Amino acid sequence: MSDYKEFLKKGWIVFPPEEAVINWVSEVQKPALATAEDPKFSQWHRCQGTWFVGVNVLGNDAAGRVQGGAAFRGAVKYFLDRHLAFGDYGFDAGQVSIIYPGYPKPREGESQAAFAFRRDRDAAHVDGLHPSGVDAARHQNEFQAFLLGVSITMADERAAPLVVWEGSHRIMAQLYRKAFDNIAAHDWPKVDLTAAYHAARRQIFASCKRQIVHVPLGGAYLVHRFALHGVAPWQDDALADPKGRAIVYFRPEDQTDQGRQNWLYGDKWL
Repeated sequence: MSDYKEFLKKGWIVFPPEEAVINWVSEVQKPALATAEDPKFSQWHRCQGTWFVGVNVLGNDAAGRVQGGAAFRGAVKYFLDRHLAFGDYGFDAGQVSIIYPGYPKPREGESQAAFAFRRDRDAAHVDGLHPSGVDAARHQNEFQAFLLGVSITMADERAAPLVVWEGSHRIMAQLYRKAFDNIAAHDWPKVDLTAAYHAARRQIFASCKRQIVHVPLGGAYLVHRFALHGVAPWQDDALADPKGRAIVYFRPEDQTDQGRQNWLYGDKWL
């Protein structure tokens, strides 16, 4: 089975460290970690200081260059260009997600039920489908081509790793295609997906394997844009860099009608 078909079967794929990515990490690591200490990004410290969310704080260009450094290259980039980069894409400003010992602690204003879900269900979510408003309704507001994570510090798999529910992207694909059938793409964010999503999530928890996805420093992973995923708690015996378990994430999206159509139907064989 090809790597692409395996990716479509599981909803994730890992790329071991390689020279091109290690060289990129060596240039990106210092400015990326510095964002967690920059006062202008202080609002991204959450969960009582155990998580720096760091959304879009990395000052990279569309090729992944930071401060005039190297473009992002390697086997994972080749895979993206060949299979997942719908249309003319470029990297968005990277998220610098840093987890520290003690994660998770309750987020500011987080209810007991919400914290229990974070702790016991890894805050499982599908990107772009977040609760909003007093009724916590779910609408799809983001249309990303993929989720790429690159490890920029040393951490073992006990240090709050990513978790993915294998095959969950197929269940979510069915939900999306049913919900958006015969609806104009520009109206998709108006569609209330709350009940359908909660039902799909229950099905996923009952039928899909929870898989830890860990890569060492300089490794990378891709997660399907429809996959249910989250972050596991930090274990007491975890080993990691003193600056935390840091991952740079890229999630480029296209909000045009064609971009949304690619988001919904862009996979072969899914």
